[in-house]
Amino acid sequence: MTQVDKDGLIKILGCVAKVMTENRDLLCKLDAEMGDGDLGLTMSKAFPAAEKEAIESDETDLGKLMMKCGMKMNSAAPSTMGTLMSSGFVYAGKALAGKTALSADDFAKLYMLFADGVAARGKAQRGERTVLDTLYPAADTAAQALLDGAGIAGIASAALAGAQNGLEATKDMLPKYGKAAVFVASAQGKIDQGALAGALFIEGIRDAVAG
Repeated sequence: MTQVDKDGLIKILGCVAKVMTENRDLLCKLDAEMGDGDLGLTMSKAFPAAEKEAIESDETDLGKLMMKCGMKMNSAAPSTMGTLMSSGFVYAGKALAGKTALSADDFAKLYMLFADGVAARGKAQRGERTVLDTLYPAADTAAQALLDGAGIAGIASAALAGAQNGLEATKDMLPKYGKAAVFVASAQGKIDQGALAGALFIEGIRDAVAG
């Protein structure tokens, strides 16, 4: 794959929806230990809604389409993580408006734009044991892969490796937000459930563009 067009975006959303649905119970289990227990339900509602929106929309401008998908996600799953993920799409969509296809350069930038959108909405930063601790490492490694000459598939694979390393690092981070911040001791040595959702998002992208 040398570029991502509308069909490519639909495929990405479909693959992310699939991986979120497959891991719904795990996300709920981890979230129940330190959150509300509904994370898996939220993610398995949000991304299929975004995929459906992309399939049914006549919009060919990928930036505008991402914004529409983000708004649909927020209405389908208006919880904290649903809102954060939808904000990533809206933020990235605004920056990529006018494009009907994403080059490797655009694709690599998408990871950072998405992470910045989530950070802006959540008012958090890396190292605070949140979804950003997988999104930003993914963005960093995607940018480096582009500099190293990788194409879209290589960028996506590098991003996933970065996200997985970031996920592992959350075991040593102390939570600052939500219910987990009240039970700090119970979080030690365990991956963050929000960060896992971020890593699964990156995994779904990789699955869509691999090969």
